[in-house]
Amino acid sequence: MPLQRVRFAEDVPEVFRASLQDIRREQEVPAEFPAEVTAAAVQAAQNARLPELDRTDIEFVTIDPPDSMDLDQALHIERSSSGNSEGFTVYYAIADVAAYVQYGDPIDTEARRRGETLYAPDKRTPLHPPELSEGAASLLPDQVRPALLWTVTLDATGEITGVTCQRALVKSRAKLNYAGVQKDLDAGTASASLQLLREVGQLREQRELDRGGVNLPIPDQEVVTSDGGWGLEFRAPLPVEGWNAQISLLTGMAAAQLMMKGKIGILRTLPESHDDLRRKLGNTAKALRIDWPADLSYAEFIHGLDPKVPAHAAMLAACTVLFRGAGYTAFNGTVPDKPQHAAMKAEYAHVTAPLRRLVDRWAGEICIALSAGVEVPAWVRESMDEIPKIMDEADRRAHAYERSIVSMVEAGLVADQVGDVFDGVITDVDQKENNRGIVALTKLAIEGRVTGTALPLGRQVRVKLVEADIAKRTVAFELVHAG
Repeated sequence: MPLQRVRFAEDVPEVFRASLQDIRREQEVPAEFPAEVTAAAVQAAQNARLPELDRTDIEFVTIDPPDSMDLDQALHIERSSSGNSEGFTVYYAIADVAAYVQYGDPIDTEARRRGETLYAPDKRTPLHPPELSEGAASLLPDQVRPALLWTVTLDATGEITGVTCQRALVKSRAKLNYAGVQKDLDAGTASASLQLLREVGQLREQRELDRGGVNLPIPDQEVVTSDGGWGLEFRAPLPVEGWNAQISLLTGMAAAQLMMKGKIGILRTLPESHDDLRRKLGNTAKALRIDWPADLSYAEFIHGLDPKVPAHAAMLAACTVLFRGAGYTAFNGTVPDKPQHAAMKAEYAHVTAPLRRLVDRWAGEICIALSAGVEVPAWVRESMDEIPKIMDEADRRAHAYERSIVSMVEAGLVADQVGDVFDGVITDVDQKENNRGIVALTKLAIEGRVTGTALPLGRQVRVKLVEADIAKRTVAFELVHAG
């Protein structure tokens, strides 16, 4: 499920610091790396297993938030032609973690304990030691690095026509950020490759819409201070963030094609959503005063939302429940009965973030072997069944961590308004006890528990705030009037 992250425009207010420490303790978030893991990372950084193929001629760049140092992905796009048809060639370099980490070594053992990188407003808890994730393995500019080089060819409509994955040496030319790339694209001064990123990204967005897929442009929540107080605002993703995400999704789908054909792999899967979910999201849309006609699909509705509009941003955050139930499916010899990711309406695999997500190292090794037509390494085949379990637990912890932080901030937003009355809509009611449910406030992007006699599902109500506890991370209301 996509994560909604909270950022602070300035330093984390003192009122939240103790609570953040409590959340980390409750969620058993790992602390610093053990000394033997750090020592192994220092040694590994000096002894990378380098490939023979040299593709440092490709003019790769990375695009990430300005403060990111764990750079998994670098891209370069060219226009191409075959016979009378035109299309595109997407080169996507992914950090080669396996060039530094071997199965069973101290770094790998610790990574399997962590599963994925965790994010909080005051710190990042990485999957790998920074000596690798922000140093030797990161695709930093002007540094020759080992990488998994994906070459994906597309036709003029953005459909995949060919894919290869091989180890190669690469060199990024620049560490770019989203705001700077968007500015250059808008001004017409971006490189030819970045202009093609926009073109290919838009084509892939259209293909996504055509097949009924959903890719949520999740807005970050940013805490801002004003006039001695503070509030919560949504930061809408820039268009280039969506186009860049489409390249990652494209690569994940290309990886899934290799896996399905080779009958071995680890897919990211998600079952179809149920009617109750549509009903709950419909009520949330009503609370936010967003029209959702009954004949409009999830995909059409979500593609029509504008994350720059606060109500739409809150709706996109609510729609992350569409991804609830996603997991990983490992297979060897027989393809899964239900291999699709229901939200994407396609087969898909995680292969583009190995510095931050454990499963990508296994999936990348599978694709390297399948692309070369050789047997998947024994260590991958013998250990791949354990990866879905590790990742399911890591995902559970990451989402609980993220949800606790969001709840903490929401409680802080209204902590001084206990006793006040708000407009809202009942978005969910306990099926066993109709005096308990969830209310979404109309003017604030906050949901909370609500109690009251015969809660009117989907209807406009007035509720009184009875609890807003930062330490407990709870917001609770009582029904005052059903409109």
